[in-house]
This record gives sequence, structure tokens and C-alpha cells, in this order.
Amino acid sequence: MNQTAQSDRPLVLIVDDDAEVRNSIEELMQSVGIDAVGFASTHELMAAPLSERPGCLILDVRMPGYSGLDLQNQLAASGNAKPIIFVTGHGDIPMSVQAMKAGAIDFLTKPFRDQALLDAVSAGIELDRAQRVEAERVRRQAERYATLTTREREVLREVTRGRLNKQIGYDLGISEVTVKLHRSSVMRKMQVTSLGELIGAWNLLPCTLRQMAA
Repeated sequence: MNQTAQSDRPLVLIVDDDAEVRNSIEELMQSVGIDAVGFASTHELMAAPLSERPGCLILDVRMPGYSGLDLQNQLAASGNAKPIIFVTGHGDIPMSVQAMKAGAIDFLTKPFRDQALLDAVSAGIELDRAQRVEAERVRRQAERYATLTTREREVLREVTRGRLNKQIGYDLGISEVTVKLHRSSVMRKMQVTSLGELIGAWNLLPCTLRQMAA
């Protein structure tokens, strides 16, 4: 298998302090051709050097020390949107509600059906692939935005607000012809061909970049 194909091959990470459950889930994943790696604790997972492959996390909710819910909160705070499936033998409704509100794919109570877990993993992998594609689109747009001059960013901001070239020129103290030149340069650098595409590219930028331009 070449390196590109390997890096696109899904990898499921399992965190459960019960070795029997952990090994059982690993074997289930491998039985359907999905790579899986098990960890006995969240600390063990966080200390491991893991590749950036698509996939999801299967976390036990209650574990000694740092719980699965704690890890979910930490990943969310760090901007890591890796999909999570919770499994537990002690779950209750408030706990499941908390997990799902925080973005969990599913919350399964042990003993769970193999197919229920496989369905959740499949959904998690597809979600992660979609999120990775979207993140790559955002990254490309941010790189293109970085090539704009300060004036071009000002023009872009005003164009996306629906301002006319004449109005933009007046506000910025430049001629309408100069606005048109900047606007043309912005379209070229952002690699768009229409106003609709330009607005779409602007909206795709991280909020921090758009706020800095405001």
C-alpha cells in the first residue's frame, strides 16, 4: 500500500480501562477491515504519537483519573473536532445528554450490539472525512487571503458588505478606478471569478481573520 493510500486509511482509537472490552472492540474493527489501536487511559492516548489519519474515537465514559468526558472537553477546547463515540456500563441520561450536546456521535450502553457500534463508527469516519475536507478548504482560503495587501483586504471587506466601487473609493479615499484595480487583484489572488464566489471565499475564512479585517 502506498503512503497516500495508507494515510487515508481510517484509524479508530479506543480508550477503555477494561482490557477485555478494549480488545473486543479492536477485534471487531479489524474484522471489518478497520485499523484500530487501544489505550488503557486517556493519558496513555494523549502521550502517544498518532498519525493524522481519518477516523474517530471510542471512549469509555468512566475511567480512573481523566474521564472520557474530560477528554472530549479538552479536545473541543483545543479545536480538535475528531468524532467521538461513548461506550459505558454506567451511563445515565444527564451524562448522555451532556456528551451529545458536546458533539458526540453516539452514546452506547454496555453491552451494546456490534452492529450499533459499527454503524456509529462508520458515521464517525464519514464525518471526520467531511470535516477534514472542509478544514483543507479553509486552510487554502486563509493562505490566499494572506497574499492580499492591506488595501486589498480593505476592499475585499467592503465588497462583501455589498458596497459599490464608488462608495468604497469614497470611504477609503481612493479613486473608483483604483478600487476596480484592487478588486481585480483580489479576485485573482483569491482564485474566484464572480462576486458570489468571492463572498463564499470570504465567509469560509476563519472568524478571527474576518474580525481582524473589520
